[in-house]
Amino acid sequence: MLRTVVRSVLRDRHRFVLPALAVLIGVACVSGSLLYTESLARGAERLQRASRPDVSVEVRPTGGGAAPGEALRRRLAALPGVAAARGTLRGPAFLVARDGTLVGPPSADAGVDFVPDAHGADPRYPMTRGRGPQGPGEIAVDRWSAERAGHRVGDRMRIVVAGEVRSVRLTGVFTVYDPATAAGGTVIAFDGATARALFAPAPGRYASVTLTAAPGTSAPALAKRAARILPRGLDAVTRAELDREAAAAPDRQKLGTLLLLFAGIALFVSAFLVSNTFTMLSAVRAREHALLRAVGASRRRVLGMVLAEAAVVGTVAAVAGYALGVGVATLLAALFGPAAGPADTAAPALLSPLPLLTALCVGVGFTAAAAYVPALRASAVAPVAALRTHLPTPAAALRRRNLAGLAVTAAGALLMAAGEGDLGVLSLATPVLLAGLILLTPQLARAATRALRAPVRRLTGVRGTLALANARRDPRRTAATAGALTVCVALVSAVTVALSSLSATAGRQAEAGMPTDLRITAVDYAQVGAHTAARVARLPHVAAVSAVREAGIRLRDGSDLWTTVVDPRAVGRGRLAGLTVRAGDLDDLADRTDAIAVTRDLAEEHGWHLGDRIAGRRLSDEGSADGPALDRRIVAVYDGPDALGPALLPESAVAGGGTPEGAVLSVLVRAEPGHTAALKEEIRRALRNPVLLVEDRADAARDAEQGFGPLLSVLYAMLSVTVAVAALGVANTMGMAVFERAREIGLLRAVGLDRAGVRSMLRVEAVVVSALGAGLGVLAGAAAGVAAVAGQHGAVISVPWAALLALLAGAGAVGVLAALGPGVRAAAVPVTRAVGGEVG
Repeated sequence: MLRTVVRSVLRDRHRFVLPALAVLIGVACVSGSLLYTESLARGAERLQRASRPDVSVEVRPTGGGAAPGEALRRRLAALPGVAAARGTLRGPAFLVARDGTLVGPPSADAGVDFVPDAHGADPRYPMTRGRGPQGPGEIAVDRWSAERAGHRVGDRMRIVVAGEVRSVRLTGVFTVYDPATAAGGTVIAFDGATARALFAPAPGRYASVTLTAAPGTSAPALAKRAARILPRGLDAVTRAELDREAAAAPDRQKLGTLLLLFAGIALFVSAFLVSNTFTMLSAVRAREHALLRAVGASRRRVLGMVLAEAAVVGTVAAVAGYALGVGVATLLAALFGPAAGPADTAAPALLSPLPLLTALCVGVGFTAAAAYVPALRASAVAPVAALRTHLPTPAAALRRRNLAGLAVTAAGALLMAAGEGDLGVLSLATPVLLAGLILLTPQLARAATRALRAPVRRLTGVRGTLALANARRDPRRTAATAGALTVCVALVSAVTVALSSLSATAGRQAEAGMPTDLRITAVDYAQVGAHTAARVARLPHVAAVSAVREAGIRLRDGSDLWTTVVDPRAVGRGRLAGLTVRAGDLDDLADRTDAIAVTRDLAEEHGWHLGDRIAGRRLSDEGSADGPALDRRIVAVYDGPDALGPALLPESAVAGGGTPEGAVLSVLVRAEPGHTAALKEEIRRALRNPVLLVEDRADAARDAEQGFGPLLSVLYAMLSVTVAVAALGVANTMGMAVFERAREIGLLRAVGLDRAGVRSMLRVEAVVVSALGAGLGVLAGAAAGVAAVAGQHGAVISVPWAALLALLAGAGAVGVLAALGPGVRAAAVPVTRAVGGEVG
């Protein structure tokens, strides 16, 4: 049987090319994703070792425990087997290039402490030029960042740390293998005293303490010794555990899962192509299968032969797909790698066991599974019935399919309507709806071709009529071909509608949430300086300005209240924002030492009234109630935007040593009438801080809307693979139709249809099938996108009609392109040979 299978595959190899290519693409995506994820894990583990070569054990807080202090570091340094004990500090610090822009992405810029040994060297940051920093006005940077910034040792340069721009001198350049540089960011080293002032979690504390084992001491043994003297809330972790944690970072796991998800979608779409191919081949080989049955072959043998053919095709596709997957992994590493510095990805392993076995299992098993139903149908045909050249689809089978399609579609629609934005329900409802529409596609194809008959006849004449008749002739084949496009277009439509709606919602909320003319915020991972508001207040045309902080209060009933801390002089009498006072006077925030103002919604929720007292204890940033006691009197009840709610505290309520505590979240500025635009530019010039954003309401809305652009681009790039596979399905159906309809095409040529007419007929058929699949996909996807957003509070439904129409037009283009090759082959077949039916 194996010889027969191989001979059959070789004979029909031109018919297996496109389904094999579709499986190849899916396998390449799967193996490439696994190889890339493995390389990330190996690279992260290697980077973890290289970034801190002196670490044998790390002592760090767990479960909200207090950070280790200097006293504990000294006790750890005195343990037997400890060669060195180092306190580690790390925080956000940004390097400014000569042109005033930031060097590297803010998410990957870091400041660290330089800890020299007796020779003035730090093993983590070995100097290649210059020396380490020795005072508050000195820094050292990694060599990749120095090159990008255009600075040399001895230059004065600007950095941004703690929200403020500082001018410092570059004293040294070092080589480092660090997660920051691996992500394209920067590493800035400060002297110990400066690093403690900037990055210490608390006075005299370190983020962690790392221990270097002396020769002859193992890391596990050292960790046990350290654990004996550690207070509760601290843990000793060995180097091996740190390496495993780095390799299993959640972000890398999420990326691998996302890549595998899209690879699975590509394989799912390929199933339509594989199944359709074997269905059409079974019809073409009906006489061959009948002869096998007639000479004694059992149904099981016929089934096994067809599945063996699928396994052979899948094996070839899997091997080629794995080879392509190595290239995919390399491409992913190049696309998502850093602009400079050492990458955190290792080279993909050419013969990694797990990806290789997965590729073979997926390629062979998936192809065989997709071909199972066509193989079962081929084996179920009786020998006498199989001798016919064409087997019509039983009407009863189509009726059962239509009834099932109606039931499944209704179930999907009901689930989607009941989901109300619940992604769990929607993730179930969308596949159910798509499955129902695919089941209904044969009936919908008949209805669509019936409705298109008159306009197509007027536009294309008899060629269009023949094309529609071909689409109606085998509704199951039409459904299988259109189904792949339905799934792909539905995914693209759902993503487009959902992200367009989320973008519009974010823009409206950002604009509505701007309580003032201008707002100063920091880019992600940066912060606003404590003195920013004071500097802005000195500028001309400023009507009011206030820094905005946050302070939490643990109330006596156990609930937590997070309040907005503002300058009380700015919010009174509507100077900063148009707050509507319902009771009391906001000016009392500045006049009384125990004042608080609450929104009307908060007052109603707790049953508070003007004059009531709110007592509790200050919360730390981690949410623990270990701060000073607070006892405040409600002096005003107001309505206002979320940015100034749900309660207002004066800065004096959180002042420590006369200076307000807590990070500045933003600075709100109100300009004098008619000077908003000019003041915005004046603030930018005065601050000269590249990590600060000065926005008006239009800027805030635009930035919020554009925030979804990168995500949409990535999703489109991934989904384009599935669309390409669906296009292969249309091309495959049209290509096999040429061989299956050889006699028909010959007869049409004989009665006067020229070659251009044959090509036109196939184009119209391909466009109709593609448009049918795309139309159903747009409807299902748009419904899923709307349902995903509709349940969210304050959601704005935005349906990008232009983009959806472009999808339909793109589906038509897919049909035209898919019919080019088959059309040329059909037109090139000699009439006499075609009439004889010997084409292939």
